[in-house]
Amino acid sequence: MAKQPIDIEIMGRAFSVTCTDEERDVIVQAVGYLDGKMREIRDAGKMVSVERIAIMAALNITHELLNTRSDGVDVGDVKKRITTMQQQMDEVLSSQHKLL
Repeated sequence: MAKQPIDIEIMGRAFSVTCTDEERDVIVQAVGYLDGKMREIRDAGKMVSVERIAIMAALNITHELLNTRSDGVDVGDVKKRITTMQQQMDEVLSSQHKLL
């Protein structure tokens, strides 16, 4: 998996990040989410410094992430496992369908 640079923009500032083709869509979604959070904080008028806005956005996003965990269970991990099980079931069912 070759990594390629992509250009992104967060609060009007341009950055270049490298990622694989498989990661590209998720990176673009993450950039959009982060940009939105930072703009919300800025637009609330409580902070002016981009550094402080970024730290507050990071804290808010971390809080959201930790709230998705319940009793030590990571919801993201559960979603990955469910997706894997769905793929395995689809494979088994498609081979069963061929037998009929």
